[in-house]
Amino acid sequence: MTNPGIPTIVICDPIHAQGVDRLRQVGRVIQLDQAYAPDELVDVAHDADVLIVRSRTHIPARVINALPNLKIIARAGAGLDNIDVSTARARGIQVINAPNANTLAVAELTMGLIIALARHIPAADASMKQGRWEKKRFLGSLLDGKTLGIIGFGRIGRQVARRAMAFGMRVIVNQPRLTPELALSEGVTPYDLYDLLEIADFVTLHVPLRPENRGLIGRKELAHMKPGAYLINTARGGVVDEAALLDALNEGRLAGAALDVFQNEPRPNPQLISHPRVIATPHLGASTHESQRNAAVTIAEAIVKELEGMRTAGTLNLHMVPISQVVTHEHVDPKRVQRLRQAMERSRILQDPPVVAFWDGKYVVLDGATRTTTLRQMGAPHLVVQLVTPGQDITLHTWNHAVSHLDFQAFQQAVAEIPHFTLRPTSLAMAQERLKKGLALAYLQHRRGDTYLMESDAGTWFEQLDAIREAVDTYARLGEVERTLNMDLERLSYDFPDLNMLVVFRPLNLHEILQAASHGHPMPAGVTRFVIPGRVLRLNLPLDLMLEPGDLESKNERLHQFLAEKMARASVRYYQEPVVLLE
Repeated sequence: MTNPGIPTIVICDPIHAQGVDRLRQVGRVIQLDQAYAPDELVDVAHDADVLIVRSRTHIPARVINALPNLKIIARAGAGLDNIDVSTARARGIQVINAPNANTLAVAELTMGLIIALARHIPAADASMKQGRWEKKRFLGSLLDGKTLGIIGFGRIGRQVARRAMAFGMRVIVNQPRLTPELALSEGVTPYDLYDLLEIADFVTLHVPLRPENRGLIGRKELAHMKPGAYLINTARGGVVDEAALLDALNEGRLAGAALDVFQNEPRPNPQLISHPRVIATPHLGASTHESQRNAAVTIAEAIVKELEGMRTAGTLNLHMVPISQVVTHEHVDPKRVQRLRQAMERSRILQDPPVVAFWDGKYVVLDGATRTTTLRQMGAPHLVVQLVTPGQDITLHTWNHAVSHLDFQAFQQAVAEIPHFTLRPTSLAMAQERLKKGLALAYLQHRRGDTYLMESDAGTWFEQLDAIREAVDTYARLGEVERTLNMDLERLSYDFPDLNMLVVFRPLNLHEILQAASHGHPMPAGVTRFVIPGRVLRLNLPLDLMLEPGDLESKNERLHQFLAEKMARASVRYYQEPVVLLE
């Protein structure tokens, strides 16, 4: 069993030992010894607070949504195209990378590939190794005086430009929103994409793989390239239409291409990599001793900083999450929502945060359904929740309902209209037996002694639950409901003189509640009683933090600051012993 106070850091792809050593100072480090497919990764990294990847491991939405404790996804490198960033940020998970660590390594490889293309170095080397001396065959060209077109003028593009200028090359660039000041300071000339392609002797790509850049260099762009030019790609494989590039090479429109990245890694198109005019390398851009160390140390320090910032919130397990991903496990009474909304609009605070468990891509509210529904009605885009792990010291009791001031005949007539629902007369012993065996969800005992099974003939358990919930809503609307653990009708009659009936529910379990709620089928109102240790009380968070617009990351930062200030003056009450709050 893991220590809940120590974060679990799962390193999916190998990183330098210095980074691993730094991470061991702040958490429990698990280094995976092989590549895992997403579904396998869910199993081996289930407890992860932090995931670290390079380019090998992909983190799609289904992985992000399946890891309940995940707080940080880190890329020990520059790109983030193997991570579903939007899903992660929607869950309030930090996504960080080390954009500067590999800059020089990629820039130097780019220059190496340019030189290799210009002087036919790989082909000449292969010829020599085969025992041939073909000096005339490998007549090359100087870089001095040639035009280098750089598409994407970020960190790497700027470093390539500086090195190309040292070789006497003229540098032209294509970069959206390139400022005149930057172009002037770097000594480059901005060009429209197609003008650049028509002029440049060498075209090198340094753009991220965003949707707008996928297939950036396609048939139309390749047709615009200067005849006899070279294409270099050390960015991402998806930036180039490889089929179109292969056609351009076969037709002789390009003198050659140097590719370090491919659409399908690690199994690129064999026709492309074996082409005589192509120099292919296996994604070596960041593969230097120095850049590997820099990336590992940089990302480790960034993770440590994030964990330190989260420590206060993490200790309390408080997080700001999108309210669109929050579902309540039980139905709520609209009258209670109305009363709470009036109170919250006066106070402008959230006194106690809802307690949630992350399940199947949703935050399922275990305690605080009325608060959650109220804030949703108030238009809050985000909600502060206390996150608990299902199964860790959480216990569940099932309430019964004592119903008073109810016209039983009117109730019978009303529930007769509910599709797939039946009140079936039975004996008390038979009703109790069916509940015990899990064959029924509830039965009711009338004060006069009659017993009825509350049944549904709907096709799925979820649909049956919906029918029972509608019946509970009906008697809650027509009468007055008190929750009780008492199953003795006679004793309850003394407590509630106007009692009409007792409704007894089958003992529920946490798994079926989470499963139903995450699929949009909440339990009837007032049936569950969760005992959750370590409840956070008296938070008194200003509602504006949840109600106002803004991105999730900045709101979580403000939440962390709020909590740090609270903790510094000891104004948060955090109970380690079990606490039950009933609204």
